Amino acid sequence: MKCLVWGLVVEWCVSVAGEGCPSDLTGRQWVLVEPLLPPPRTGPKGGRRERHPRRRIVEAILYLARTGCQ
Repeated sequence: MKCLVWGLVVEWCVSVAGEGCPSDLTGRQWVLVEPLLPPPRTGPKGGRRERHPRRRIVEAILYLARTGCQ
């Protein structure tokens, strides 16, 4: 079952991409975090194309970690 709250947070963080959130990563922070993420699965047995940029997903996780699910 898909988590409704998680989907809404990712959609919200992607929609305010121009405005930004207080928990958004700076460029320097993203350079440190990006190599820690697993590579996207591609190829004949891999997954489908990613719907949201990985940076926005990490920022949504940080937003939830900072504010909680209010």
